[in-house]
Amino acid sequence: MERVKMSTDLEFSRIVHGLWRLNEWDISKEQLLQLIEQCLEMGITTFDHADIYGNFTCEEIFGEALKLNPKIREKMEIVTKTGIVFKSNNRPEHDGHYYNTTFDHIVKSAERSLQNFGTDYIDVLLIHRPDPFMDPEDVARAFNQLKSEGKVNYFGVSNFTQNDFTLLQSYLDFDLVTNQIEASVLKYDNFENGTIKFLQEKRINPMIWSPLAGGEIFTSQSESAIRVRNELTEIAKKHNTENISEIAYAWLLAHPAKLIPIVGSGKINRISEAVNALNIKLTRADWFAILDALVGHEVA
Repeated sequence: MERVKMSTDLEFSRIVHGLWRLNEWDISKEQLLQLIEQCLEMGITTFDHADIYGNFTCEEIFGEALKLNPKIREKMEIVTKTGIVFKSNNRPEHDGHYYNTTFDHIVKSAERSLQNFGTDYIDVLLIHRPDPFMDPEDVARAFNQLKSEGKVNYFGVSNFTQNDFTLLQSYLDFDLVTNQIEASVLKYDNFENGTIKFLQEKRINPMIWSPLAGGEIFTSQSESAIRVRNELTEIAKKHNTENISEIAYAWLLAHPAKLIPIVGSGKINRISEAVNALNIKLTRADWFAILDALVGHEVA
């Protein structure tokens, strides 16, 4: 599989496996290990997490699977996130729902993630959401400590605007390696608002969450979704596939910004659809036909 250079000594697989709903997949740790190994066999080496996923349980579930075959840890890149707090039986110390990007929270969260995964380092730690109360100096201090202690190798952000990104970057002596943002054939905001162009300018490859619009490309009855679904179906015929999901992934993969889709499924056939999309080369006419269907008119 194609590899994407994120930093000097860091590469991601072009397709990332997302574990957001891992706790809902109803699989044993043995079955999860098998799924992880199947991903690795397909060339998917990057796995996306967050401390809050599954009500603070998904990291530990993943870690239990890794314990069955500890050697595979060295074959993967683990990405996780911090910065969101909410009340939970699994976090009795939490006193509300808010963003927390303080030094103490970031460090404690990262150390807990290490414990959950059963590993001694995290490849990339992201700030999950832009925090309007963020002290970038505090964040930088946490990042520097985690990096110097070898607990986290690289850092990035998620859902950050250009201004949020620039602010935090200005306090760091090293580069943020990614911004994980939402984009799909039904979600064009980050193309229009300058976020993707800014990341291109900085030579930063965005990770893309919800690349199938949370399944809305299949189910939504909005006018725009119906138009897009019909267009995806026609283009799929041209490219000899029955899966419109493959065309939706291919639309993201075709963009020069080297977008990195996160596939959040526990079913290997669904994951395979994203991998198959790497072999689909949309024409410029295909790409714009999908965009036209989304916005409801041809480009001016």
